[in-house]
Amino acid sequence: MTKVSVVKTEPESVIEDYGRVMDLAEYKKTIKKKYETIIKLNLSWSLYFPGCSTQPWQLEGVLKKLIDNGYKGLHPVENRTVVTDVWKGAKGNKWLPILRKYGQRYEALTEVKWARYKPKHEMIALNKIFEDTHKIPKMFVGKNVIHLPTIKTHGHTQMTGALKNAFGGLITARRHHCHKMIHEVLVDLLTIQKEIHPGLFAVMDGTIAGDGPGPRTIIPKTKDYLLASSDQVAIDAISAKMMGYDPMRIKFIKLAHDRGLGCGDPDQIDIIGEDISRVNFHFKTNKSPVIFWDQVFRKGALSFVEPLLFHTGLFRTAIFASEFYHDKLWYPTIGKRRIKKFSKTKWGKLFKKYHS
Repeated sequence: MTKVSVVKTEPESVIEDYGRVMDLAEYKKTIKKKYETIIKLNLSWSLYFPGCSTQPWQLEGVLKKLIDNGYKGLHPVENRTVVTDVWKGAKGNKWLPILRKYGQRYEALTEVKWARYKPKHEMIALNKIFEDTHKIPKMFVGKNVIHLPTIKTHGHTQMTGALKNAFGGLITARRHHCHKMIHEVLVDLLTIQKEIHPGLFAVMDGTIAGDGPGPRTIIPKTKDYLLASSDQVAIDAISAKMMGYDPMRIKFIKLAHDRGLGCGDPDQIDIIGEDISRVNFHFKTNKSPVIFWDQVFRKGALSFVEPLLFHTGLFRTAIFASEFYHDKLWYPTIGKRRIKKFSKTKWGKLFKKYHS
């Protein structure tokens, strides 16, 4: 039976609790030491916003556990999008001092070799979007991968987790073209991951979870949970259930489940650790103006504009609009107020203790 481990935590014990949630999920059975291991970080915003990207204690807890258990050949990585900066994000989210503390080198995927990849199994969407031009980082092939997502909503996919985290690793900065068939693309990427990685594992942070118009303009809510699993579909399903959703009604989870890529039915998943039978965050996914208009232009009433707006120089206008709304308008106003409130919480106080 598929397993997902769930642990309740506090700032005083969170580093050790990350080790505990990994042990409960029996990570050593999946992540074999004979292979090097990609640690796929999650950067949803270049700026720090609570619950939005991989938390510093999440990175530290996983790194410490791996190093204490004798793992070598670790590769912490992240990629950019058209609206995020991979180095600015690593600094703003306080990853770099942690990596230095544990003797690890941050590997920006903008600086590694990418090569065309022809999947061995049938693709649902990727071949339609990229034809034969889909590329992946060469360094990913033959290595384990550990994903470090957070529990949060997402305007394109209702919620986001382990499957969506691969989106930032296996597709170039042009991945915005996949929004039109995002659910199918996530399933294709899981298929590819099973082809190229000897071991897949995910460790999800829910100390601060994101409600509302995710993945960036979320409402941070203290939840104190950590999750781990070797089944990418199952950990997303349990995260979705905890958020208050029916996982099997979320398209990418149902598709992956039906294709035998993992288990998306909570009734068939063994929860190890915390009793979450009555947990319901009552989250509601909303869409930011940027995601709303992205969907209108890509697959809504104005989709006839899509070839012109997203495949010509006019796309720079869309990039500018997104950056202006998020970084210049929302973050200095609504965002700052939410950060100020967060800074007074136990997790906000822990974040302050990490060096920039």
